[in-house]
Amino acid sequence: MAEQRDEQRIVITGVGLTAPNGNSLPEFRQALLEGRSGVTAYETRYFGPTLAGVCNFDELRYQKRKEVRRGTRAGGIGIFCSHEAINDSCLDWANIDRSRVGIYVGVTEHGNVETENEIYLLKGFDYDTQYWSHHHNPRTVANNPAGEISLNLGITGPHYTLGAACAAGNAGIIQGVQMLRLGDCDLALCGGVSESIHTFGIFASFHSQGALAKHAEPAKASRPFDIDRNGIVVAEGGCMFILERLTDARRRGAKIYGEVAGYAMNSDATDFVLPDPGRQAECIQLALRRAGMTREAISIVNTHATSTSSGDAQECEALRRVWGDNGHHTLFNNTKSFIGHAMGAAGALELAGNLPAFQDGVCHATINVDRLDPQCELPGLVINQPRQTARIDAILNNSFGMLGINSVVIVRRM
Repeated sequence: MAEQRDEQRIVITGVGLTAPNGNSLPEFRQALLEGRSGVTAYETRYFGPTLAGVCNFDELRYQKRKEVRRGTRAGGIGIFCSHEAINDSCLDWANIDRSRVGIYVGVTEHGNVETENEIYLLKGFDYDTQYWSHHHNPRTVANNPAGEISLNLGITGPHYTLGAACAAGNAGIIQGVQMLRLGDCDLALCGGVSESIHTFGIFASFHSQGALAKHAEPAKASRPFDIDRNGIVVAEGGCMFILERLTDARRRGAKIYGEVAGYAMNSDATDFVLPDPGRQAECIQLALRRAGMTREAISIVNTHATSTSSGDAQECEALRRVWGDNGHHTLFNNTKSFIGHAMGAAGALELAGNLPAFQDGVCHATINVDRLDPQCELPGLVINQPRQTARIDAILNNSFGMLGINSVVIVRRM
């Protein structure tokens, strides 16, 4: 990939997001550098009091009330993030050929929220299905979040969602890169979204697995690598990127956040839930080979670690298989410690939160590590306080998901 022609090199020129601790990249980044969590007390139907990463963005900034009522939370998040990414990119949107824009949105799951809500309301009509919402089908089809973005922005190029569990945010980016290289589009609007906190089923399921976090102080509940970690904090959120070919970005004098230098996806094929460190390590190594980079060239690894006892330790084992015991000056951090696990949006949000490091030279910390688990010890693990460096050249972003799906994206400095 290092020898590619400029028209095959893909760069990030716009970022739009909503996270539990910020509704723009500058806000999000500031929270990460200041150690501010977005996890709060939360209550959901049937399950009751719990903890969650809750977003607070203006739903009506780019939609009317009627559109919000008709659509989905995931679609609304995608619309907000897409508009913000377009604004951030400084594209002349009014004169863009929208048949040449592709929309590629990663999701963990979709439709559960709407189905649960509609069944709950139908109960009040003694389950008479004549009162079932006629909006149900367009709300729950798998392409919904991307489709809502297409309708809202008048984009007539291809749109689809990618179901890739918690690897989906990275998968959306990877798909955007591939479609640009194939010539299928000239602009890719891609990333991931999550509406997970609005379904009681996800909380109940993690609880039944013994994998749902508890803590007297919500802000301290998400604690990857800490020996007292006790599970996942479910979060909502979204992040959409504008990707362009380097030639096009340079032609219009665009601000460039970084170049997508390499990527990889593979499968464990071993278990529904438990990860395989060997396959994770292979995914990282494949991304490095495709980027034409060595492990020493990576400045920051943003870990996937979700705060589960087995998952964090397995990922650290995978990282040790690639970097050995010395780390080779690579720094390791984690963004879920601030916002919880944003599922389909996780990979995209976590990459975005690290991108400003190319400019400010700071690796944000992993917070809430009071006692480091010996199984999670890594040379270069940045805990509790940010680390200032002379220069950040490349960021490697891990995102892994249920049913053994692994994804890695590498972005390098331009």
